[in-house]
Amino acid sequence: MPIVDQLLPEYEREMALTRRLLERLPAARLSWSPHPRSMSLGALASHVVELADWQDVISRPAFDVSAASMPPPSASPAEALDRFDRHVAGTRRALDGRTDGELLDIWSVTRGDDTLLTMPKVTMLRAVLLNHLIHHRGQLTVYLRLNGVPLPSIYGPSADEGAS
Repeated sequence: MPIVDQLLPEYEREMALTRRLLERLPAARLSWSPHPRSMSLGALASHVVELADWQDVISRPAFDVSAASMPPPSASPAEALDRFDRHVAGTRRALDGRTDGELLDIWSVTRGDDTLLTMPKVTMLRAVLLNHLIHHRGQLTVYLRLNGVPLPSIYGPSADEGAS
């Protein structure tokens, strides 16, 4: 089975679960933070949204962190969902038809002339981007819980709703 045929269903399932959580963002609480050193709810949600965008990893051989800039946090839950949906659709298009050879190509994170990390693209997509997104999605569930937002079922029933 081609790698993309294994990767795409996993990506789509996790993005559907992530969207269910993002749909519950409370507009009035986006600036809330559980601690002075913690990201705000809006910044954390925006980080999750950006982690859904795999297009650069798929289409380029490297990413230079010194040239990177983070987009501003979403101004509203609707804006976050719109950006998320665009990232997911773009990633699906970028993955469609990729060969095993393309997904096994080496991909690097650099800072100027220094290489910080090198691994096959598929490893970066799964082990770094997808796992990183799932980690922050878990944080987002805690932020929402602390704000009294009912949590959706993700991998099984939540205390707020049954399995779906």
